[in-house]
Amino acid sequence: MKYQINMSEQQLLELIKDLIKQPKESEWVEFKLNFHSEQEIGERISALANGAAIHNQDFGYLVFGIEDETHIIEGTTFKPKSQKKGNEELEHWLAQRLNPRIDFRIYEFAFDSQKNIALFVIPSAQNKPVDFSHTAYIRIGSITRKLSDFPEKERKIWRKTAKPYELEIAKDNLTASDVIRLLSTETYFDLMKIPYPSNQKGVVDKFMDENLLIKSQGYAITNLGAILFAKNLSEFESVQRKSVRVIIYKGKNKVETIRDQIGTKGYTLGFLGLIDWINSQLPANEEIGKVLRKESRIYPEIAIRELVANALIHQDLSVKGFPMIEVFSDRIEISNPGNPLITPDRFIDSYISRNEKMADLMRRMGFCEEKGSGLDKVIFYNELFQLPPINVITDENRTRVTLYSYKKINDLDKKEKIRACYQHACLKWVSNEKMTNQSLRERFQIENQNAAIASRIIKDTFEASMIKEDDPENKSRKHRNYVPFWA
Repeated sequence: MKYQINMSEQQLLELIKDLIKQPKESEWVEFKLNFHSEQEIGERISALANGAAIHNQDFGYLVFGIEDETHIIEGTTFKPKSQKKGNEELEHWLAQRLNPRIDFRIYEFAFDSQKNIALFVIPSAQNKPVDFSHTAYIRIGSITRKLSDFPEKERKIWRKTAKPYELEIAKDNLTASDVIRLLSTETYFDLMKIPYPSNQKGVVDKFMDENLLIKSQGYAITNLGAILFAKNLSEFESVQRKSVRVIIYKGKNKVETIRDQIGTKGYTLGFLGLIDWINSQLPANEEIGKVLRKESRIYPEIAIRELVANALIHQDLSVKGFPMIEVFSDRIEISNPGNPLITPDRFIDSYISRNEKMADLMRRMGFCEEKGSGLDKVIFYNELFQLPPINVITDENRTRVTLYSYKKINDLDKKEKIRACYQHACLKWVSNEKMTNQSLRERFQIENQNAAIASRIIKDTFEASMIKEDDPENKSRKHRNYVPFWA
């Protein structure tokens, strides 16, 4: 049975009819008439999530209102959505005690005019067992037991490989016409520069080839299809929290907000408009030295484009939260949910995509670099605009990249100078060159007579173990070359 976690009333009724056809309760289905205790429900959620994993089911089901032996629908008086444990709502109380915090859903609906059903739809455990109050459970027949008593079953769960978020179902039971109504299919063909098919079947077949659709109950739009091509993300509950949020602040902190805007379109539809809108909110720069013209923006547009694309592609889609762009008077912060798969110091030369199918599609449609993270472009233009080094911070399960507005070299602190020197060495390395005192002077526009300033920065960066000498045997200070510590 293929059911999604967000279901219409008709789908719920069909699900109940399918479940009662099961010959008996199982490790992933349990029937009850009425409520007994909160603890019991928590244990059942753990057991059913783990049982669903073992039996290759997407979900486990705990159904109130059905007699367990006969499977006769008798209805229930239990209303879990309004049930409380002390002063706390039952749903929240349960969620706080589950680990990992799976996104189970509760439905209350009328099976007919006289019988009400309460249904818990419980996602299958992935990669590790789901425990409740520090204990994992499993159903053996109709009895709930501790999973630790059955090590072979526990091993099966640990060996399970999670289905990628991109390929989970966002909306099911659709016709070809529904797909074309919900998704901007023409955007795909425009960006791929291929002709739009002459019939709906041609459109659907291509979208299935790209994993944007799968065949389920009718056609099903995957999270990948929705997040990239949705005409309106609010039509898809599973991805609407992945809309891009842009906040413009008045000063250097979050005290006063000027604008707060949340995107409504799939990424491919809204990306170019998003970048244009962000740039329109940024002040123009004054002339600095000989590099910039007066009409230049304060930040390089190509750097913003690359960093926003990276935030979308490399976000952890399983973590709640928006990709965000926050604009302050002295900086712009671009962040996404989840911590990176590689250390930030290696962003420029290493590439691991968490969402490979989304990354592949966005690369082929021209939104980001073919290879790598595009960070070499970001650093190149950051240096061209004579801006301070970018800063990457990972905390609270978010990755945040910050671009800063112009500062004179004397206004940079020691850490910023070291970071700038390291990023310059990285840029030179990926360009098949080596950093020298002269190249660093050019980066900071230091006059030749002030070469000692560049020497001091290089020395500090070397002592911080961020760079190393390319040839330690070279005794000439004038012709010494430097490379990143990892080179």
